[in-house]
Amino acid sequence: MPNMDNKCRFCATPLKHTFVDLGMSPLANSYLKAEQLRQMEPYYPLHVYICEECYLVQLPEYQSPENIFSDYAYFSSYSESWLKHAKDYTNLMIGRFGFDSQSKVIEIASNDGYLLQYFRERGIPVLGIEPANNVAKAAQDAGIPTIVKFFGTQTAMDLDREGKYADLLIGNNVLAHVPNINDFLKGVKIILKPDGVITMEFPHLMKLMDENQFDTIYHEHFSYFSFITVERIFTSHGLTIFDVDELSTHGGSLRIYARHSEDRSKSISQKVSDLKKREEVAGFSHLESYLSFSEKVKETKRKILSFLLEAKQKGKSIVAYGAAAKGNTLLNYCGIRSDFIDYIVDRSPHKQGHYLPGTHLPILSPDNIRETKPDFLVILPWNLKEEIMEQMSYISDWGGKFVVLIPQVEVL
Repeated sequence: MPNMDNKCRFCATPLKHTFVDLGMSPLANSYLKAEQLRQMEPYYPLHVYICEECYLVQLPEYQSPENIFSDYAYFSSYSESWLKHAKDYTNLMIGRFGFDSQSKVIEIASNDGYLLQYFRERGIPVLGIEPANNVAKAAQDAGIPTIVKFFGTQTAMDLDREGKYADLLIGNNVLAHVPNINDFLKGVKIILKPDGVITMEFPHLMKLMDENQFDTIYHEHFSYFSFITVERIFTSHGLTIFDVDELSTHGGSLRIYARHSEDRSKSISQKVSDLKKREEVAGFSHLESYLSFSEKVKETKRKILSFLLEAKQKGKSIVAYGAAAKGNTLLNYCGIRSDFIDYIVDRSPHKQGHYLPGTHLPILSPDNIRETKPDFLVILPWNLKEEIMEQMSYISDWGGKFVVLIPQVEVL
């Protein structure tokens, strides 16, 4: 059962302060089939809190991970920019740490094998751990050894018994998805070799707040991390963060590098103290800084609705690109349905023919855009806007224009 007592998932302090309240929303990746449109749809609060003790920004566990992730619609391999990111990462890790055929690379939440395939190509043994059965099967079919489990202390102890340990333990966009963060990091500690390296990537809270990325808040994301808070959490589990990269992925992410605190072979980079200082100057050690975000979000909602109202009053047609979770948060929070947007397009065949949760907008193939020639194409996954604008550049043939709504409404 989800944990409904409203306490911080890291330090158990009662949660009293609202970071932002986005109202009620369905699960962002629960796409609907036509026959489900007349059935009752479950909605859960998207009410995010800030812990006054450790400053972890978090969503209570309104819905269990099993219900969210056991059959998942997100396949990483459908984004070219994400595949390039994975390949670049592989080359960087091998170059820096010298992993070879004697090493073991384990990825938690390995999705469809989008990343491990590049290590395997270089002759390095790999193992994926992925809870979504349908996604794990795609990895297994591609020859990536994958176990279908949620990762935590129990799974780590099973691997420990089998003598499976990681020289490199990867967690890309998984830390935010874990409701029991303490159990998760205990597991990490168990399967990391004494001189092993952990890298984890997650959206950076500082970027979320600076760039008003409230649409990256959804039920799959239980936690939103500043560097100050993530360091505190890792330290409490005997893990030391020794380096950090700031990435452009997902609107601005951090990649942290961690080791066992007992492992003195990797010295702590200057980048660690530099980032901490920047966050402190920006107010990430003060509760007040977090409490101002909510008003900014309401103002953005008003501006988005003003733009759409004006466009429709002028008789313009609007279509949206990208049936992404972030788009679902934005559309549901702003109450945008077929009165504003005709349909959504997405390249993933796993989503086409379905409907968006909550708003029930139909998801079609991008080919439909050539037929209906919309005046505006709203890019919902704004983090991929360059890739999408390149793919869809032909809309200029009929005077179509691209629009992004985050961090503010902009006609491109």
